[in-house]
Amino acid sequence: MRKLICSGLSLVLAMGLMAGCGTASKSSSKKSGKISVVTTIFPEYDWVREIVGENDNVEITMLLDKGVDLHSYQPSVKDIATVGACDVFVYVGGESDGWVDNALAEASNKDMKVINLVDVLGDEAKVEEIVEGMENNHDHHDHEDAEEASEHDHEDAEEEEEIDEHVWLSLKNAAVICSEISSVLGEVDKEHKSDYEKNYKAYQEKLTSLDQKYESAVSEASLDTVLFGDRFPFRYLMDDYKIHYFAAFTGCSAESEASFETITFLAGKVDELGLKSILKIESSTEEIAKTISENTESKDQEILTMDSMQATTSSDVKKGATYLSVMEKNLEVLKKALN
Repeated sequence: MRKLICSGLSLVLAMGLMAGCGTASKSSSKKSGKISVVTTIFPEYDWVREIVGENDNVEITMLLDKGVDLHSYQPSVKDIATVGACDVFVYVGGESDGWVDNALAEASNKDMKVINLVDVLGDEAKVEEIVEGMENNHDHHDHEDAEEASEHDHEDAEEEEEIDEHVWLSLKNAAVICSEISSVLGEVDKEHKSDYEKNYKAYQEKLTSLDQKYESAVSEASLDTVLFGDRFPFRYLMDDYKIHYFAAFTGCSAESEASFETITFLAGKVDELGLKSILKIESSTEEIAKTISENTESKDQEILTMDSMQATTSSDVKKGATYLSVMEKNLEVLKKALN
């Protein structure tokens, strides 16, 4: 349904673009003679910035720059025009990017190179997972109908199956994607191909180093499970280091209120596992996490925040935010949660 809505909106925007915005935008972007790279979200923007390095012949634009996350973003006519005129376009490629197909179909630059993160990862992209206790995962059927209900639920799950979009929250994925970015930039700007390759290799070493720090922290931790009183966009990260998890909602869920059953289940897990903290993501309140804590035996869990980088803006970039700095902060939070 979300994809249909996005596609319909994009068609309207594309018509507006054709009516008068396309040509002006393209000429504007080419006045400087620079190579134009457009990214949807902050991690992509920062990866491109790292690989481009000191080359001032590349202009990088981040579309989601107002603190609106990927799932609720709706492109403006100006955004569609910016995408259509660029030389390289980098986007996630999940359900929330349903608007992109129409934008690319109406692009004024037919020589544009496109990087779809999900496509780059191929089989490494994971299907969104619903684990025990998540909202809408409770069995309300009578025992005699359990088998029939189970088959029905399985069929529904197959029909509604979609890729978990949060591929950037894995340092291992980041290395693969950055390699592709380096390669594509080298195709577009052959003069600086060796520079892009050099910058990528230097950045890959940093990604690998932080990945090893995660490995060490998890192996030395006293716990192997975390619990989110929130949406859960961190599946890739947790799977990388074999960390078990429970959460109130999936990463792409639009739900904002948890049911009594969900709260009760998660509070019980906190007690059962002896967890001293409950996690949330950066863009939400502590309300659900606090309610879970209030329903535990000790009622004293610390509420910790992990940053999924879905609301990072250029203002944060000016203050020094980078993909690696955010992932380093997430590591420190994870250490607390696992000890």
